[in-house]
Amino acid sequence: MSVELLMNITPSETRVALIEGGTLQELHIERQASKGIVGNIYKGKVSRVLPGMQAAFVDIGLEKAAFLHASDIIPHTETLPQTEKAKFKVADISELVRQGQDIMVQVVKDPLGTKGARLTTDITVPSRYLVFMPGSPHVGVSQRIESAKERLRLKLITQSCLGDLGGFIIRTAAEGAPENELVNDAAFLLRLWRKVLTRKQRTNTKNKLLYRDLGLEFRIIRDFVGSEIERVRIDSKLTFAELKEFSKDFVPELRNKIEYYPGESPIFDLFDVENEVQRALDRKVELKSGGYLIIDQTEAMTTVDINTGAFVGHRNLEETIFNTNIEATQAIARQLRLRNLGGIIILDFIDMKSAEHRRRVFTSLEQALAKDRVKTNINDFSPLGLIEMTRKRTQESLEHLFCTDCVECNGRGYVKTVETVCYEVLREILRVNRAYNVEKFVVYTSVAVAEALLGDESHNLGELILFMSKEVDVHAEPLYGQEQFDVVMI
Repeated sequence: MSVELLMNITPSETRVALIEGGTLQELHIERQASKGIVGNIYKGKVSRVLPGMQAAFVDIGLEKAAFLHASDIIPHTETLPQTEKAKFKVADISELVRQGQDIMVQVVKDPLGTKGARLTTDITVPSRYLVFMPGSPHVGVSQRIESAKERLRLKLITQSCLGDLGGFIIRTAAEGAPENELVNDAAFLLRLWRKVLTRKQRTNTKNKLLYRDLGLEFRIIRDFVGSEIERVRIDSKLTFAELKEFSKDFVPELRNKIEYYPGESPIFDLFDVENEVQRALDRKVELKSGGYLIIDQTEAMTTVDINTGAFVGHRNLEETIFNTNIEATQAIARQLRLRNLGGIIILDFIDMKSAEHRRRVFTSLEQALAKDRVKTNINDFSPLGLIEMTRKRTQESLEHLFCTDCVECNGRGYVKTVETVCYEVLREILRVNRAYNVEKFVVYTSVAVAEALLGDESHNLGELILFMSKEVDVHAEPLYGQEQFDVVMI
């Protein structure tokens, strides 16, 4: 099955689509406005030591000095037993740092209000399966990996990758991972840390940043090291050049697979990605046979209900139900990945009398979920005919990312956020501009979206106007709903 990545890069957001066999399977989104600095590593300078607070303020090049508490200046203890950890006592801050001292730190909490960022010297750098711990000679294994045999296998593989730079923690996601992927992860982290150390020697007083937690496009490339990706297509020349350089240093096995996409039509039109994303926000998912799924997200869990719908089959009712359930297993696995649903998930399959049919449906679901890179746990059919499962939360679901509570229905439904509609308007203008030779555009949209386009999002609209060298007028229509807009050519 062909596998490729499509990257749509704009100043306001980055979107990455994973395509398998010509069908959208995963969508990853990162918006510039919501990016933080957690995970960034800086070469800071202690600007003030406060013994009374057992803390110090550190200048890392931000508007406000960052905060470093004495308890955050500790050696790596992640791999030690509790009895050993208890021996480490927090020393007096005056014994740990002094004013004017250079110190390497990592951000663990973003600045908030009048408070600066929270720092630690206990630096860790994560990858897909491993976490690198500079200066630590140990290899630790996540406690959530329960199999003693698997823990030993993972530890032996990772110990063979140890050098003099530090040790590793094996993450829960590494359970069952092939040896070559673990080795690739370790090699990536060691190359990355050598780069950090080189920058530390060259860092001047103005630029204190040693390592920025990777942007989405780079994290995706990192996480797919060793996977069966055939090619990566990017619609931004700048990002293409950056990724080629990044892959040269850190993931050379993917370097020749990265391509620039110069096409006139938007890159997400190649596999109907935009329409697939819109369909991923619907409650109802149609099956090819005529059956359908109903997917509902609640605060506590996500429920999936399977129905035969218009599918009547060709033999008998039991066979019709079985075939619908089998088809539903593939659709469910895809929807969980595409919508990025996590937490507790309840699957309400159509009742089956045959134990053999239940066994085959459960096996089909297990096989379909095996393709998911996010960890899942599945329980067999309950006495009520339900399958209970969990899927690790990695980020917000599409519904929570794209939608907000609807003020029209007091939270009983969802509408797209003003920000999301603004980006759709900008993409539609760009799409029409590529397709037709026009001099001016007029956008009719809701009052809230119009205010955003002329206010908070005016810089994005302005960049688009400069890029096209065309005029764009925005008109607010009081009767338009929040998701409604029209782009008129003049």
